[in-house]
Amino acid sequence: MPCDNSAMAEQNTLKTPTLEQVVRAFHDLYPPTLQAGWDKSGLIAGRAQAPVERILFAVDALDATAREAVDYDAGLMITHHPLLLRGVSFLPDTDYKGSVLHTLIGGACGLLAAHTNVDSAVDGTNDLLCEVLGLVDCVPLAEPQVQVRDGVEYQVGTGRVGRLEQPTTLRELAQRLAQALPGVAAPLRVAGRADQMIERVALCSGSGDSLFDAVRAAHVDVYITADLRHHPASEFREGERAAGRECALIDCSHAASESLWMQRAGERVQALLAERGYAVEFRVSELNTDPWDFTVDTAETDGSASTLR
Repeated sequence: MPCDNSAMAEQNTLKTPTLEQVVRAFHDLYPPTLQAGWDKSGLIAGRAQAPVERILFAVDALDATAREAVDYDAGLMITHHPLLLRGVSFLPDTDYKGSVLHTLIGGACGLLAAHTNVDSAVDGTNDLLCEVLGLVDCVPLAEPQVQVRDGVEYQVGTGRVGRLEQPTTLRELAQRLAQALPGVAAPLRVAGRADQMIERVALCSGSGDSLFDAVRAAHVDVYITADLRHHPASEFREGERAAGRECALIDCSHAASESLWMQRAGERVQALLAERGYAVEFRVSELNTDPWDFTVDTAETDGSASTLR
């Protein structure tokens, strides 16, 4: 197969960016101004002028992903969850968070947290969930903001509300979601009739039971999120019944719901840096950082699931 000499020549003319230049490009796509007030997204560690030839994306900053970044010879690891979301006073390498930082610093690898700014932004966690489910006419579920990209204003914010072009059953939608998400121990939990027809969908990657008021106001057929707790979910369902409405719930893995954006982000950062005269490689970690290892289904004692209603 003949090689593309022009493409090779163009690649050879691109320079290696510094950490500062990579972070600037990333934040041009996923502005830190979009993050929630309580969040701690941003550069956690790294020398501004250090060269970055490779980037590793991961959901969590753990010992395993830190070692993976160093083994990959990455100059930057970008994780969704901030390592230091809650303040600490000491970071010895005997502490898990300290160990992560010492591993990265020892391997000349920076660490950037990209959390709720990525949840809110264009092509972030929620937009990618909408995409794999085939939702159209998507708008923010809550806390709307405006993101300007390439001179175009986009409505962004917390969660999304969208519409299926072809209504489908709750079971079929849950199966579509399960096929799109990476495999983890915890299965999807679904509240609602399997044959219920679904057209309007609300979703929020990560923990979303604080948004039930917004879900009620959106008048949707199903709400998809993660980390649903017993009391908020129960109160939501009972309130819906009392009001004569029927909104189903799909509860998925927190880590899985926030994993789909990274490939797109890597491609966009790579392309933006190329426009600016720089070349980077990237890869998305395939390590499963979900904390759960397996499940035991106590409902299936006789081969069929039991239900209250």
